Amino acid sequence: MQHILVLGAGGFIGTHLTDRLKQEGAWVRGADLKRPEFSTSTADEFVTGDLRDQRFCVSLFDRPFDEVYQLAADMGGAGFIFTGENDADIMHNSATISLNVLDCATKAKCRRIFYSSSACIYPERNQEDPDNPDCREHTAYPADPDSEYGWEKLFSERLYQTYARNKNIEVRIARYHNIFGPLGTFEGGREKAPAALCRKAALANDGGSLEIWGDGRQTRSFLYVDECIEGTLRLMRSDISEPLNIGSEEMVSIADLAARIIAISSKSLTVSNKDGPLGVRGRNSNNDLIRAQLGWSPTAPLNDGLRATYDWIESKVVRSDG
Repeated sequence: MQHILVLGAGGFIGTHLTDRLKQEGAWVRGADLKRPEFSTSTADEFVTGDLRDQRFCVSLFDRPFDEVYQLAADMGGAGFIFTGENDADIMHNSATISLNVLDCATKAKCRRIFYSSSACIYPERNQEDPDNPDCREHTAYPADPDSEYGWEKLFSERLYQTYARNKNIEVRIARYHNIFGPLGTFEGGREKAPAALCRKAALANDGGSLEIWGDGRQTRSFLYVDECIEGTLRLMRSDISEPLNIGSEEMVSIADLAARIIAISSKSLTVSNKDGPLGVRGRNSNNDLIRAQLGWSPTAPLNDGLRATYDWIESKVVRSDG
């Protein structure tokens, strides 16, 4: 039986990852500031605490875990990352967590650690054309992320790689592209675009409007959480030490995303535009390298994931509203 530690296990991806690891028969210890918001963790042990606290971090590493998944970070959607108001916390909190985790993992002689990086590390100059963004892995340098969140992720990638070179620990790094699905945050300011639009559509009256930020021509790709977990495990258990994109190549404009969610809601809604934090004009996962290295890439249609996510969010907001 594998012994696995999931850090950030109270979060959206961490919850789904823990479920999958338990289905595979592993013994799992989860840790986070809080327990999952929308479900009960399936971890064998769930420890609540602050990974910025080195003493707490040390207490988690009481054995040489076969796998460590480091998902914990101070993060959110555009309304959290791009206002500029949270930059110091984002940089300090996430970097401190990674510094603590790596120190503890190496001292405990853990075999392998996974780090969840982000597509936000890619240079802003490569993402100005919404129809032709360039997010191939090697284009990360010369570095020029569009947010402090992206800069922290890039720093942490390099931090993990130095530990791999100097401290005898195997590191796997994924650059996630906009992961979404049930059990994810959908209100409060940290939610991502699919969850925010599903919430707005679910709460809107038939004949009303659905608000989006910007002109709607900015583009993104969105990856359903089940495929994110599949890609994460395949990468973790491979011999690939370089960072890889884990994301969908089905790029859509935000206006198109809104139209798809409106269609799923079966409501007659118009789209209204509002100024707001936007990030880069275009972003899409490039999966050439993951296909070449792992012989796999995500294939699930965006609409399938949107329908599952909308149904789940609708059940939450309508029940609480009514």
